[in-house]
Amino acid sequence: MINVLVTAKDGQLGQCFQSLVVKHPNILFVFKSSSDLDITNKAKVEDVFSEQSFDYCINCAAYTAVDKAEEAIELADKVNHLGAQNIAEACKKFEVILIHISTDFVFDGEGTAPYLEDDITNPLGVYGKTKLAGEQVIAKTLQRYFIIRTSWLYSEYGHNFLKTMLRLANERDEIGVVGDQIGSPTYAMDLADATLQIIASRNTSYGIYHYSNEGVVSWYDFAKEIFRLSDSPIKLNKIETKDYPTPAVRPKYSIMNTEKISQLLDSKIPNWKSSLAIAMVNCIKSKS
Repeated sequence: MINVLVTAKDGQLGQCFQSLVVKHPNILFVFKSSSDLDITNKAKVEDVFSEQSFDYCINCAAYTAVDKAEEAIELADKVNHLGAQNIAEACKKFEVILIHISTDFVFDGEGTAPYLEDDITNPLGVYGKTKLAGEQVIAKTLQRYFIIRTSWLYSEYGHNFLKTMLRLANERDEIGVVGDQIGSPTYAMDLADATLQIIASRNTSYGIYHYSNEGVVSWYDFAKEIFRLSDSPIKLNKIETKDYPTPAVRPKYSIMNTEKISQLLDSKIPNWKSSLAIAMVNCIKSKS
């Protein structure tokens, strides 16, 4: 039996892991909410790690409010950087392998080819900077770790672009969505499944990996497919980033090369359209 600690069980990724428990009878999961395990509290983190022996810790805890982070700098750093440090130090002390979820926001979006894991990072805002600081402290503290950078995460759980679009489709007749930012939407269930494949295989090829669904799309095209699948009559207008100013600057190019993790998993990563169709069905099921 493999013992796995999962943080932030109430977040969308944490909920995806919970839904996959039945598929992994050889893994014993311990799920902790942010109130059960405040990763910013070093003593509390150590208490949880000392309660029982874990083989892995999947750290889903993060401050992900990208725009609010521009003002809540201290809080974002406390969670994304210092919280990651507390988890890493506990993993080192108790000999636990860490799987940490990071983001495409560590890059500036000025690239013209899919980002590789060892490409130069240059985050544009507080969220990306604090997530990068978390990555760096993990790499400095541990030898046994997987850092998985992902992008445009959505699911039937929590707050995300898919659920926002479905809500707006019921509230409005017309919306504008940015068409000059491109990336790869990632179904959180696929990310969770890939993570558990790494654990189940006991793979020891530690390091940084990129995971997103296959395919390249703009936010506008992503929204267009959501409305097509949901048979929504809403009028969708393509706008530019300058037409929708936000406190935090978004990378215009968020495409990451996923060959490394595809080889690790020895499997093909699903295309974003097929995964979105599955997520849509699950959204409908969750409402019924």
